[in-house]
Amino acid sequence: MSMLSDMFSDLRRIVLPSVCPICGGRLPRGQAVVCSLCEATAPLTHLWLNADNPLRERFSDFMPTSKAAALFWYVEGSPWRAAIHRFKYGNMWRMAYNLGRWYGACLKQSGLYDDVDVVVPVPLHWWRRLTRGYNQSEYLADGIARELGVKVDRQSVVRHRYNKSQTSQSHHERWDNVEHIFRVRRPDRLRGKHILLVDDVLTTGATIISLGTTILEGVDDCRLSVAVLATPRHTLHVEG
Repeated sequence: MSMLSDMFSDLRRIVLPSVCPICGGRLPRGQAVVCSLCEATAPLTHLWLNADNPLRERFSDFMPTSKAAALFWYVEGSPWRAAIHRFKYGNMWRMAYNLGRWYGACLKQSGLYDDVDVVVPVPLHWWRRLTRGYNQSEYLADGIARELGVKVDRQSVVRHRYNKSQTSQSHHERWDNVEHIFRVRRPDRLRGKHILLVDDVLTTGATIISLGTTILEGVDDCRLSVAVLATPRHTLHVEG
């Protein structure tokens, strides 16, 4: 059966070859995320290797934060930036999941996230989820959780108020736009746990801070950590 499966897999790669979502080159067999060259040249932050880093400090200014990391630097004009945009708006959910697994493996290797109990992706409002078709942060969370060996909780926190897209808003408008948009509806499921909040791109951090403070206000005896896929260097005042 394994030989037959490999034959079909090889045939599929000939007819519909897998391509690297970053450079467009053909993916060698066994590489599920990006090609070797793009993996070697990825703008990784390595923030997950240090418990105290600029991202954790940024979040800790607003809410108690145990750990915080980003996988990539979000670089203007970078093919990585374009790829993140495609999986966010272009229905490339499998890419989000695979990047989540890569990210989760990095978190696991660092040893700093071994005590995480549950992963909570930033929820979408039901209307935005309906129009977009999926929540990319959930697929990132699925990949991360698989590597960490924990569960994803999609039900305990909801985005109960629809808010406008943050993309074209100013710094102050972003903060006003996310105030009181989340609600904890199952605090018992999160009580006493170390919760890893997951989102795709961090700019001001307003959305994930709104989510985190809502959880801290509604759930007893919990701890928060944060894992975002990408963040610009200038957000953390880090030089290139």
